[in-house]
Amino acid sequence: MPEPDRNLFQLFTQKLNALGIPYMVTGSVAAIAYGEPRLTHDIDLVLTLSASLINEFSSLFPGDAFYCPPPEVLKSEIARKNRGHCNLIHLETGFKADLYFSGQDELMNWALQHVKPIQFLDSVLPLAPVEYVILKKLEFYSEGKSFKHIDDIRAILRNSSDQVDIPFLMVKIRQLGLDNAWQLCDGNLLHE
Repeated sequence: MPEPDRNLFQLFTQKLNALGIPYMVTGSVAAIAYGEPRLTHDIDLVLTLSASLINEFSSLFPGDAFYCPPPEVLKSEIARKNRGHCNLIHLETGFKADLYFSGQDELMNWALQHVKPIQFLDSVLPLAPVEYVILKKLEFYSEGKSFKHIDDIRAILRNSSDQVDIPFLMVKIRQLGLDNAWQLCDGNLLHE
């Protein structure tokens, strides 16, 4: 990944670190960390944001430098039990952070409790657990049939299979009805 792109992640993560709210890096950035380098145009972040911190959160992303949703939109999205979502955009670069709010999503909340801290440039980032990344990639494949998710999972299995809690992953795959998508991922790489 080119150095300038790597620094773009910190436009968002350093501010979240300063606020001290629970969050984790997931999506393509996590797939790259566990798998193989590839291009990405954004950073996906799962976070727990309480209504009492909305104004402080918004002040971290001032309108002259960022698009940040209005406080009433943030309040509405964090109130959702599942799939609360919005974007932050750095105006100068166009780099985007997709924010997903944990709400009552059992898997997201499990993942937030099991983040893997990694050193990233001059800070520590909470990386989503590898099992969460795989499960979400399977869900996204099942919803949209984009093979980039399958390719990401295969790269993760080639490069980080020793970090995967196989029994946990298999239980969750069955619970979430992701068996068909999993069959495309060369799961036998877990046993090599």
